[in-house]
Amino acid sequence: MVTLNAVLGVAAIELGLVLIPGPNMIYLVSRSVTQGRRAGLISLAGVACGFLVYLVAATAGVATIFALVPTVYTVLKLAGAAYLLWLAFQALRPGGKSVFAPRELPADRPGKLFTMGLVTNLLNPKIAVMYVSLLPQFVDPARGDVAAQSFTLGLVQITLAITVNGLIAMSAGSISRFLGDRPAWLKVQRYVMGTALGVMAVRIAADRSRAVVAATP
Repeated sequence: MVTLNAVLGVAAIELGLVLIPGPNMIYLVSRSVTQGRRAGLISLAGVACGFLVYLVAATAGVATIFALVPTVYTVLKLAGAAYLLWLAFQALRPGGKSVFAPRELPADRPGKLFTMGLVTNLLNPKIAVMYVSLLPQFVDPARGDVAAQSFTLGLVQITLAITVNGLIAMSAGSISRFLGDRPAWLKVQRYVMGTALGVMAVRIAADRSRAVVAATP
């Protein structure tokens, strides 16, 4: 049985993380603006499944592979960093556009939307590392099954992440129209977003941290 303090602690940390623009937010906003709210929600479902995949893996102990086989972590980490750099380039390059700027894109089918949302989330190994390193800090073995507590706290994180990302995705159209009437703001937003993505990519690529997993009986 998890404590209220544990739930609030995980929720506070996740709220800070989810408000920082990352691959999930960029993809969901882009898809919602270009193809509508329904497409955004389908993509969000894929993102949610990505969270669940990592949570189940972490709860079962499979995510310790990142600590035991550093090469796997490194490959996924660099893939995620490369993706962020590509997004940053798209925002900062001459003639680039803000993620909130309407653009012509071919409409993808629901299956592809879902898959892209899933892959976008799975390409970020920080999610697995977060589960493996963060959740144990709020788990108390004296209060029952450790795996059950970890899974419950993971669900708290997922619920908050999906709620916030969903609200942002659903508001993307309104934000796009607001910025569309203010070209200067749109340009500033594009440069701020591109710079933030570039910094995040460099930090992820340079990070030498490893997931630390405490052995449980």
